[in-house]
Amino acid sequence: MNRFFLLISALIITQWSYSQIHEFGVMVGGSNFIGDVGSTRYIAPKNTAFGGVYKWNRSPRHSFRFSALFTELEGIDNDSDDPSRKLRGYEFTNDILELSLGMEFTFFDFDLHRPGNKSTPYLYTGVTVAFHDNYFFDSRGVYTPENTKSQAWGIPAVVGYKTTLTDNLILAFEIGARYTFSDELDGSVPDTKENIPDLSFGNINNNDWYMFTGITLSYTFGRNPCYCNF
Repeated sequence: MNRFFLLISALIITQWSYSQIHEFGVMVGGSNFIGDVGSTRYIAPKNTAFGGVYKWNRSPRHSFRFSALFTELEGIDNDSDDPSRKLRGYEFTNDILELSLGMEFTFFDFDLHRPGNKSTPYLYTGVTVAFHDNYFFDSRGVYTPENTKSQAWGIPAVVGYKTTLTDNLILAFEIGARYTFSDELDGSVPDTKENIPDLSFGNINNNDWYMFTGITLSYTFGRNPCYCNF
């Protein structure tokens, strides 16, 4: 019986080693926030964002992808084109750690085991969760910590373009929006646990968004994958 389990384990390990190709990489770029505080421009990277990415390339046309991204989101009303925001003069910053899991689809075959340069546009979507601190603006407009934390779940919508630099290095440029199911990132709908009056403001029908614009550089390894059953 023990020999049987050892044989099965060896077959699984061999299949894993020989039937997939993997990528590990770094992500570097900029982020910007879209919500009830600050600029309303959609693509305006201003704060440094960095992290890591892992991909399991299941076929030349799609990959399962996991990433971790850290950045500081910032909103400054004086950067807005909206006169009412300029008059209000609110500002906020909030550090977030984003974890994302989903699937990447390429427009053209991206078979890393064929010789020559390869490049293709791609799309990525899935689910994200952003861990962040909670804040609120008090009655004087002072940005105040709640000393609590929350998670903002969301959906990423990413478009990019990637190309091979060498047999093992891949460079990609991407722009991605994250639509969240939260309106708490900028403190406009605070999740206060204290005995204070309602301090919500802004459009309560619109949740918060944030953007990542940048590059990824990844190293790929693994044997020629089997694409036959997926």
